[in-house]
Amino acid sequence: MSDKKEAIKNRGEILFLYDVKDTNPNGDPADENKPRIDEETGVNIVTDVRIKRTIRDYLHDFKNQEIFVKEIVDAEGKIQDAKARARDFLEGAEGTIKEKMDKIRSNILSKCIDVRLFGATIPIELSVKKKKGTDPATVDEESAEKSSITLIGPVQFKMARSLHKVELKYIKGTGAFASKAGKEQKTFREEWIVPYSLICVYGIVNENAAKDTNLTDEDIQLLLDGLWNGTKNLISRSKVGQLPRLLIKVNYREQNYHIGDLDKLVKIKSTVPDEQLRDISEVELDISELIKTLQNNKEKIASIEYKIDERVKVSPEMVSSLRNSKIELKQLSL
Repeated sequence: MSDKKEAIKNRGEILFLYDVKDTNPNGDPADENKPRIDEETGVNIVTDVRIKRTIRDYLHDFKNQEIFVKEIVDAEGKIQDAKARARDFLEGAEGTIKEKMDKIRSNILSKCIDVRLFGATIPIELSVKKKKGTDPATVDEESAEKSSITLIGPVQFKMARSLHKVELKYIKGTGAFASKAGKEQKTFREEWIVPYSLICVYGIVNENAAKDTNLTDEDIQLLLDGLWNGTKNLISRSKVGQLPRLLIKVNYREQNYHIGDLDKLVKIKSTVPDEQLRDISEVELDISELIKTLQNNKEKIASIEYKIDERVKVSPEMVSSLRNSKIELKQLSL
């Protein structure tokens, strides 16, 4: 159980690059489910919620980890709400309202890796018995006591952005079935995709919030696994073709310190115009500014964990300069 292990003590920063091809990496339901685009820059946007969903689903489906935020449908076909989900963790919750709340909190944190990672605001509704009036002979009445549990997540991601402008493509086709019974006309299928997008994800692991959720080093390794392999294993019609390309985690030795904005230090070089990019082979990753910044902060860095896809082009001189900086490098085995 996670509550028997020690919470992390050091802050970390995460930099993750993945690309998509002929897919919709994150549709906007308020805009015809189009891929999210920054209208001013033409850059593709993926929300932190989408990134967390990828990690949650992978850890639940592939690593047998319990998660709190998941869709549960009852026998009547109704989707469980957050209050009902919280009641799934009532085991051993007895005594006063506070004692019950503390037990629910403990149960959720010990069992649900997503709450230890990302936190949660959990509405609670408990039935309590109260006497009506002062007469001891009166029958107790049950009433609902409402409260909530708020846990700040130690791991937070910014909105992810592509490292280049993207092109939007509108696709229309026919479905397999008739539009109505007895009709000859088939239904139409419409969708928006991006032909290619190389997306940069940035996150922080906050050691202070980790004390409240009891986030462990083991949880962090599962998080990194979820980023890399969760992205690769998100094989739905709108997401198939996503591939992880680069993952870096910077581990700090100095508390309450991180460099920040590591995503701003990564650029791409290409002879192909942004909107015409179609494959990772058409770009070279420029991490010179990132390496320089890491070198300038080497006294505050304990180690750097990394994994890079073999198809990613990076200047060998950049990699060797980081190795020569005397920062401990650890290759992730994901």
